[in-house]
Amino acid sequence: MSTRTALVTGANKGIGYEIAAGLGALGYRVGVGARDGTRREAAVTRLRDAGVDAFGVPLDVTDDASVAAAADLVAEHAGHLDALVNNAGITGGPAQQPTTVDLDVVRTVVETNVLGVIRVTNAMLPLLRRSPSPRIVNVSSGVGSLTRQSAGDEGTTGPVAVAYSPSKTLLNAVTLQYVRELAGTGVLVNCACPGYVATDLNGFRGVRTPQQGAATPVRLATLPDGGPTGGFFEDAGVVPW
Repeated sequence: MSTRTALVTGANKGIGYEIAAGLGALGYRVGVGARDGTRREAAVTRLRDAGVDAFGVPLDVTDDASVAAAADLVAEHAGHLDALVNNAGITGGPAQQPTTVDLDVVRTVVETNVLGVIRVTNAMLPLLRRSPSPRIVNVSSGVGSLTRQSAGDEGTTGPVAVAYSPSKTLLNAVTLQYVRELAGTGVLVNCACPGYVATDLNGFRGVRTPQQGAATPVRLATLPDGGPTGGFFEDAGVVPW
């Protein structure tokens, strides 16, 4: 276990790619989890060209068989896992007014943003338990903060989005259930808010770079023993639930 290993989902582009690059720069072997084979392998090549020990992991977080195969692949490459960063996520598009939303949109967003995290985390936990210092980071969003939503300031809550924003609130709640179950095991589990990052997820309207957005997830994935668990963090500090 001299080489630390991380798996980042949705790592072929944007924030996920920069999380992979950041962990690789710290000496981690990085599994690049992504559905699209062409983009996945392009990301692996780019990371390797930058000196990162990267390998591709075909991974659709909504598919049980894909996730199980991904766990087998990580086991084959490394035999253990030191950090899991659940970054893959979707917005569900702009039409998310609660009174008119298509319920299939809500189901699809929750399937990826919440159930996908549970699916991947459970598949990877046996590998994480083989690490002396396992870390799980769930990439959430400040728009999932009920405190900020109730304040009604669109500068911190974003537009009305009955699929995306509540999916991140549910992800935060699910994270705390993992914290409770894994208490005392050494597995540190936290949520990270990358901020409003310019990616294709939001039509590149964000005000932060993917590198800036990756900073908090990378920090939480590399916490020292005795670090925080069960927290919700952004660059500026703690995000209110």
